[in-house]
Amino acid sequence: MAVPSTHQAIARATTFLFVPATRPERIAKALASGAGAVVVDLEDAVAPGEKAAARTALLAAVKALEPAQRARLLVRTNAADTPWHADDVVAVAACVAQGLAGAMLAKAESAAELGALARALGPQGLLVPLVESNAGLDALDALAQAPQVVRLAFGHLDFQVDLGLECAADEAELLPVRLALVRASRRAGLAAPVDGVTTATDDLARLAEDTARSRRMGFGGKLCIHPAQVAPVQAAFAPDPAALAWARRVLDEAPAHGGAVFRLDGRMVDAPVLALAARLLARAGDQPTAV
Repeated sequence: MAVPSTHQAIARATTFLFVPATRPERIAKALASGAGAVVVDLEDAVAPGEKAAARTALLAAVKALEPAQRARLLVRTNAADTPWHADDVVAVAACVAQGLAGAMLAKAESAAELGALARALGPQGLLVPLVESNAGLDALDALAQAPQVVRLAFGHLDFQVDLGLECAADEAELLPVRLALVRASRRAGLAAPVDGVTTATDDLARLAEDTARSRRMGFGGKLCIHPAQVAPVQAAFAPDPAALAWARRVLDEAPAHGGAVFRLDGRMVDAPVLALAARLLARAGDQPTAV
């Protein structure tokens, strides 16, 4: 089986596990957790006085990793308007030169910020803008269409703070924002966006509810803050075996009908149903029959 490219690894990942840059010994463990991608955090997880030491630790840790591990690694940089951003970019660029996937920009708010970051990282550096503010929401299309952006991510906690929201447990107040991220990703031809964290690391029921909502809304992954969250989130995003079997049967049957509507198991199969079947198989990494 061919090894997925760095772009494929980030575009297909359903779990993005955060690790503080001040705990470099956890990076290899996080990569071994089964997470699709690991995000080394230089932002919220690192106190201002520890930023420089965290960058040094990051550089040393990346050198010790295997190439396949580096391809699944992102670094969350501090926002572009902070005093730490420029030094973060220098460190991440050095890591990208060694095969690290790219950067997750905290509080992304403009295409100009992303353009500058892309130029600093070079053409191989992938970008995942983290939308965490009203300004970021206003700039969604520009962020999604910026060079080297693979997918969008939603920092829903900071977003609530920025807008002064007090969301209920089901976060119904954020449904329009989540839909906006999904729509912007679709317009830009990106992989489905990545939803925010579930902070209750010991509440698997809450995690299941949050992840189910993410999937229903069209998200393709979720940010995680504890290794115990990885397996449940991946399972929630994985296509159901019965649904995959149905999708294969639909696409295998379709050529015999020459593009016409047909019935299978008492259900009408038309163009939208064919597209749904193909999408299910693509998500699972299957290769459907051409229709």
